[in-house]
Amino acid sequence: MLYWLLYLKLFHYFPPFRIFRYLTFRTAFASLTALFTAMIIGPAVIRRLREFQIGQYIREEGPKEHQKKAGTPTMGGLLIVISIIVPTLLWADLSNRFVWIAIISTIAYAAIGFADDYTKVVHRRNLGLTGKAKLGYQFLTAIGIAVALIAMQTRGLYSTRLVVPFLKQFHPDLVIKSLEQHPHLWPLAFLPFIVFVSLVIVFSSNAVNLTDGLDGLAIGCTVIAAGALTVLTYLSGHATFAAYLELPRMPQIGELTIFCGAMVGSAIGFLWYNAHPAEVFMGDVGSLALGGAIGTVAVLIKQELLLPFIGGVFVIEAFSVILQVGSYKLRKKRIFKMAPIHHHFELMGWSESKVIVRFWIASLIFALFALTTLKLR
Repeated sequence: MLYWLLYLKLFHYFPPFRIFRYLTFRTAFASLTALFTAMIIGPAVIRRLREFQIGQYIREEGPKEHQKKAGTPTMGGLLIVISIIVPTLLWADLSNRFVWIAIISTIAYAAIGFADDYTKVVHRRNLGLTGKAKLGYQFLTAIGIAVALIAMQTRGLYSTRLVVPFLKQFHPDLVIKSLEQHPHLWPLAFLPFIVFVSLVIVFSSNAVNLTDGLDGLAIGCTVIAAGALTVLTYLSGHATFAAYLELPRMPQIGELTIFCGAMVGSAIGFLWYNAHPAEVFMGDVGSLALGGAIGTVAVLIKQELLLPFIGGVFVIEAFSVILQVGSYKLRKKRIFKMAPIHHHFELMGWSESKVIVRFWIASLIFALFALTTLKLR
């Protein structure tokens, strides 16, 4: 919106406005706008959540110290989503299809999380949507994103080939070419791509959701993961850097850097209120939206296979739950004292602050490793 007004419309009358054409400048402003938006409207949002008595219900089987958090306002993810979407609309080129896919994905997953949180509040217990319903809505959204990307692929704006870390000459295509030539079987040709994209986005969304169990843990890791995605998106959209690092060259993808920058600023702003002891929790409306956004951006910039390193802590948290459930069902024995794994360390005697900071450090190490792989191809 501001990009359209200040650059496209007013540049010819006031040449200094040419600065708004630069992606780095608009990304910085989007980050700052998101940060200040979150910090300025944060108190009003928290106050309103208290007025509506939208408080968090704590699992009785968890660490006893967490019981004192009962009643802390939740659904603070609304603050995160607003702080991402508004700066993106202000500073991005809204004619860019990639930007709109990221925006719609974030809003869609936020809506799923909102429905889950609202159900918990109405029933006054820590149970929202059923697992099948939540996964169903998540997969439906992810399939919609995959279909949109297929439409872009047919126009030459997107590639269904994978970028494999460390193997620069190996780019397997997720489209079955032999079926693509047959009119009646054409939809089946894209089935592997749809399944893969759906699994990446849904896993990412739920991984962030599972990580959101301690004050500032998930949002701190999000700051780091979103920062790494901002760098990767900018490099993928820059002709010189993309060629040097042998990244897929997608000229329009660079505009998505503004969305990623807004995600970083929004996460930092929310962390101000979510830091231990938290004044507000993000709830599923925030965690599902952030996870969906991270997964969607990774798919858009063709870094799906690098996502496990970019969001390393999220992956570990998710797999700790999978392993715990699988082990109990198969052997009737638990691997961890409690899952997700951050609760395991709490029950081992680590303080909540120590778990949070150490997981932040691990997240930073994973993200830095992901960035170093760019040259190791």
